[in-house]
Amino acid sequence: MSGYIAAGLSSLDNIENGFMEKGKRTKKSQRWASLIVAIFLSACATFQVAGDIQTGRMELLYGDPKVALAHFQRAAQTDPGYRLSYSIFPEGVWTYVGRAYYAAGNLRQARDALERARREHREDNLATFYLGLVLLRDGEHEKGQKEIEAGLKGVVDWYDYVELYHTDGRFWDPGRQVRSAIQRQLAAVKGREINAKELIQNVAWLGREIEIEIDRAKDDKMQDWMRTNSGGAMGQ
Repeated sequence: MSGYIAAGLSSLDNIENGFMEKGKRTKKSQRWASLIVAIFLSACATFQVAGDIQTGRMELLYGDPKVALAHFQRAAQTDPGYRLSYSIFPEGVWTYVGRAYYAAGNLRQARDALERARREHREDNLATFYLGLVLLRDGEHEKGQKEIEAGLKGVVDWYDYVELYHTDGRFWDPGRQVRSAIQRQLAAVKGREINAKELIQNVAWLGREIEIEIDRAKDDKMQDWMRTNSGGAMGQ
């Protein structure tokens, strides 16, 4: 990444020099050069944050949560307000930071990050969901269960909404497997005394499935695009 940025900055120096004659730097050329540099650096930062988030996601799902945490923290430092840029699913960088802390067993830090995530993006249902898991593991069973239920219901409502109103909705949980699993879990705990250990295990599995659905939807959309375009090319 740093090599690409260094090469790009070298190119920007050449562009800047192109805006001025030797020894005659004008205010207009300065403004244009500064604008181009600002746009370029902003694009580089966005690209780097997205890369850190995706690498962190893979580590969180399949690797080491501590490695994931390092990527998420770097992304949060660069862009504290970042939300997934390649998906319509509303999950922000602080939710990822909190989830990595939770997976690594650092409940205090996880709680702080998830509370911040929810303050910044109220529609981030996974922040509410994982905050409930943190509270449950901290012994606040009643409060934790309420947060988990609210987060899970929010995810179901989001799936239902995009299915009806978003052009990409057909790619999200098309067989309703995730929603059905969530509904079974909600029914299992409603009005009953909870088994905290069992609930934590079941809900953590749901959280993983919800995260993986982001990639399933992206892959299904890409395959649909390839089928559509390959069919069009063959018909010409």
